[in-house]
Amino acid sequence: MQVFTPSEVSKHAANKYLGVLVAAKYARVLNENQLFRERGNKKLTTKALEDLASGALDEKYRVVPRRRGE
Repeated sequence: MQVFTPSEVSKHAANKYLGVLVAAKYARVLNENQLFRERGNKKLTTKALEDLASGALDEKYRVVPRRRGE
């Protein structure tokens, strides 16, 4: 089992909490597409964290500033 440290996750996200949320959302996308299940035996969350730590998700997800009451 591969272990991801908070510092690895936060390198490609604003902070470690946002990194975990992005990885969880990406794991849901992998689950919906069902393409990943056929290829490997890793868990979807592990694959999502690997992609986040390697920087593969940098172009797909970005932080959008929250708009305060208009």
